[in-house]
Amino acid sequence: MQAYQALTGRWAVLALWYIVNTSLIAYYKLLERFGGASQALLATRTAWQELGIHTAHLNRWQDATDVLAFIDRVQKELSINAYHLLDTSDEAYPSQLLQLYDPPPVLFYRGNVARLNDEQIAIVGTRNPTQYAQKITFDLAQYLVQSGYTITSGLAQGVDRQAHLGALTQLPTLMGRTVGVMGTGIDVYYPRNHHALFAQIIDEGGCVLTELLPATPASKHTFPRRNRLVAGLSLATVVTEAAVQSGSLITARLSAEQGKQVFVVPGLIDNPQAQGCHHLIREGATLIYHPNHILEDIGRQIDVPKTFGFGASPDKTPSKPTQNSQATVTSSTSSVAQHKIIPKHLTAIFDVLSDTPQDLDALVAMSGMAVPTLLAGLLELEILGVLVQIGGRYAKA
Repeated sequence: MQAYQALTGRWAVLALWYIVNTSLIAYYKLLERFGGASQALLATRTAWQELGIHTAHLNRWQDATDVLAFIDRVQKELSINAYHLLDTSDEAYPSQLLQLYDPPPVLFYRGNVARLNDEQIAIVGTRNPTQYAQKITFDLAQYLVQSGYTITSGLAQGVDRQAHLGALTQLPTLMGRTVGVMGTGIDVYYPRNHHALFAQIIDEGGCVLTELLPATPASKHTFPRRNRLVAGLSLATVVTEAAVQSGSLITARLSAEQGKQVFVVPGLIDNPQAQGCHHLIREGATLIYHPNHILEDIGRQIDVPKTFGFGASPDKTPSKPTQNSQATVTSSTSSVAQHKIIPKHLTAIFDVLSDTPQDLDALVAMSGMAVPTLLAGLLELEILGVLVQIGGRYAKA
């Protein structure tokens, strides 16, 4: 259509993306047939029909007034820095997504665009995690950022939120190492109570992005697309807690289909929120109980002091308090436990341990805790490296 003659480059790409309502199949079908977005816009209706393009797309294409009004609105919003735009020809477009068979032709983003080309690891999981999973996710994200990676997740409640917060709680030199992928338009906050999280990510040097058009609301169709980008941006995906029907399993599957490794943190066998994790392990995902397993498998060996969580060192302090208050253990009877940072909620368990291995019954009697709570705490202490299990008995490391 002649009305589109003035649209070239990214504006032609954006117009075509709008016309096909972000359908990757329709977009790339048109691109392959006509050789470019500008050529597709100027083709005939008959040529579009021969490709089997949906009638709704055809009608939107013929309503040039509406399409040009959309382009004008985006240009105005870009001019006031409401958000920013990338297409696949931009140098800042994430190289990881270009490896996909059908990369999103445009990305809308806010924040530090340089984050998109960092080496990223995805951390995903349930929206309703146990306290144990929240803690593990938070500490895992901290550790991986301190090992040189950026954490990518989907900005949802639960595990996603803890992954972003753990990545953000760092020394000043490591702040902002997180990418949030939205399942909505760039100007739509979802969930609504995450305004503060979005602002923190952007203000501290992270980035949020989406392939969806501005004003796109959340729906059951938009989140699998978000999950695809989470997997696509990342070198590997970690699932810390997920039910069998969790969307996190979609992210894990997409990551595996892209030839990337999937890591899984095991949970209690009677926890329904961990059954998806156990399913992934049975299907061949890699079980981990320390983030070093991830670093070893993706080829990075980092030997740097850690400030939080796994193998923490107390000689440095964070620029802001972490989610969980912690206590420093300086046991004179344990060489490994000396100067380890023990989360406050685990100190009661750590205090009943000794250098002599004790069985679970003895620890239950001394701590007064229920078995599931005690086992979860013992596992956390083992991950922290301050506890060892010897023949089913537990002792300070």
